[in-house]
Amino acid sequence: MRHPDAYPYRITREDLRIPMADGVELYARLWRPVTEEPVPALLEYLPYRLTDWTAPRDAERHPWYAGHGYASVRVDIRGHGNSGGLPGGEHDAQELADGVAVVEWLAARPWCTGRVGVFGIGWGGTGALQLAALAPAPLRAVVAVCATDDRYDNDARYLGGSVLGADLHARSAGLLALAARPPDPRYVGDQWRRLWLARLAALEPHSHAWLSHQTRDDYWRHGSVGERYGAIGAAVLAVGGWADPHRDTVLRLVEHLRGPVRGLIGPWPHQYPDRGLPPGPAIGFLQETLRWWDQWLKDQETGIMAEPRLRSWMPEPAPPGATGDLAGRWIGEDQWPSDDVREIHYGLADTLRTAGTPEGERFVPVRSPQHTGTDAGRYRPVGAAADLPPDQRAEDGRSVCFDTSPLAERLEILGRPTLQLRLRCPAARGQVVARLCDVAPDGSARLVTRGVLNLATRQGREQAVLWEPGAVAEVALELSGIAHAFAPGHRIRLALSSAYWPWVWPQPGAAGFEVDPGHSALMLPVRHLAADVGRAPIAFAEPEQAAGPEVRHTTASDPRPERLVVQDVAAGEWRLEVDPSHQGSRAYPDGLICTEQALETYRIREDDPLSAAARAAWTIRLERPEDGWDVTVQTRSEIGCDAEAFTARSHLTAWEGGAVVFERDWEQRIPRTAG
Repeated sequence: MRHPDAYPYRITREDLRIPMADGVELYARLWRPVTEEPVPALLEYLPYRLTDWTAPRDAERHPWYAGHGYASVRVDIRGHGNSGGLPGGEHDAQELADGVAVVEWLAARPWCTGRVGVFGIGWGGTGALQLAALAPAPLRAVVAVCATDDRYDNDARYLGGSVLGADLHARSAGLLALAARPPDPRYVGDQWRRLWLARLAALEPHSHAWLSHQTRDDYWRHGSVGERYGAIGAAVLAVGGWADPHRDTVLRLVEHLRGPVRGLIGPWPHQYPDRGLPPGPAIGFLQETLRWWDQWLKDQETGIMAEPRLRSWMPEPAPPGATGDLAGRWIGEDQWPSDDVREIHYGLADTLRTAGTPEGERFVPVRSPQHTGTDAGRYRPVGAAADLPPDQRAEDGRSVCFDTSPLAERLEILGRPTLQLRLRCPAARGQVVARLCDVAPDGSARLVTRGVLNLATRQGREQAVLWEPGAVAEVALELSGIAHAFAPGHRIRLALSSAYWPWVWPQPGAAGFEVDPGHSALMLPVRHLAADVGRAPIAFAEPEQAAGPEVRHTTASDPRPERLVVQDVAAGEWRLEVDPSHQGSRAYPDGLICTEQALETYRIREDDPLSAAARAAWTIRLERPEDGWDVTVQTRSEIGCDAEAFTARSHLTAWEGGAVVFERDWEQRIPRTAG
């Protein structure tokens, strides 16, 4: 990463508090250019503690924006970090009302032109879209990275109507631990303990609400901008990565938004595209966003709107699990859906074939062992070494696979593959998992993309309709969007399974399904190989950032594996252990030392869907030795199930020094409706 030697403007930094109407103050950090002229403001609005947890990342981009003529502001939402108030639900009405108030407060400052842009990644990117849909007058532009427009079916809670196993549980457990951290007395003074105890008493595990809404109801419609694309008038730059689960949001935004919009999808994980975390390559993302801000907040013609409506990375073929900077090229579509992409049908009984099916057998049974999915990789990759799915041959052996013949020529796809399946199910509940794989001549299988359908939501995510056992029906299933190039001599493989743990929670009483290949088809969005002829090449500058703070990292002397799969042969049990890469210590320039350890464990017996269990344990210690400040929070979260209900348990203990100052247990039994 290149750190510029000089910016157009000198920079100042100050910490301040932004008052809300009810008297609560939100903690903010402001970087401003030194100038007598007012400038536009940029806002990043998150719960993740600006004085420590995101401080290194914040320091890479906010000073850079300030040096290029913007007042760049990082704000902790209510009840988090050093902000006042109590924590609430994710993207709840209070959070959004506060966000609107912050936008209007910034616009009213004498150093601001009255124009505001909002940006963020993940929670922050989703929140930026939600604020744009509320349309406060000063909000003119948004940069939303790895965001979601559908909180139900494109976030970390549900997938294809099925309850997500790993990420729903892990996200809830992680947010509970992170929200339990105290305000920092260095920044809030002696009131930190009072604020902390009130915050701890108000905490609730998010999993309780998420599991209580197993279909797309009003709980999920709130904050899902896909319900009201027309409400967004601000200019939107939507950014995602092919390794991030939220990339379909970019495709939908560039299709449905009627205001100014551009889409950008690279090879990246759930990270800002300039950070250089695999898979890459990274780009000069800050420079690209500056073109967006200058266009819409300063009325400068930057040429950004002359770029294709959708720019995306087309990777070259690579072996399974490949990371680092991948080979490939940037491609552009002037409209989306693109005229250069057409849907090609592959019949499962004709073009795609499966071996071992008796002649004349109409239905092929699919009954996967419950540990199918252990090689799925991380649901939300962040650039760690073990994030991406490995060779899929073991998973394919637990699935029913349909293969093409070796391809005679290169084939490129761009968009969302879809499936039309004719099924017969022996039970009232079940789910279909489809994986699209690229099979090399040596037999190795690279996962291209995948999709899930909870059969109870086959008639729409808003309702649960049980299957009539033994009945035959046709269902449709969408896979996640992708760009992929199949090389000549490779085969396209469609792998179908009835289980995918721990990504997807097993259905009670599920007995698999049967598929009729003669009346089923895979539809691939095939891009014309000559689509780039005559087009100007797409290129980006090298990554450029501000120099971050000197944060010293200390890793454990005996670090755990990132992902460890253990098979108990005698018990028929499989266990997946995941270290979410928060292990180790960080020492900050202000004297704070933060130590985090976390371990997620997922268990299942290969023959019992009701044996699925998820557990997470977190320990976070914050200390500033020079001030004698030392606090620790420890959480345990578990989810189990039987045929009728999920059981969610959590425990939280907080220490100041060696004394326990707070302890609480939660337990809820939540009926299984669609889930």
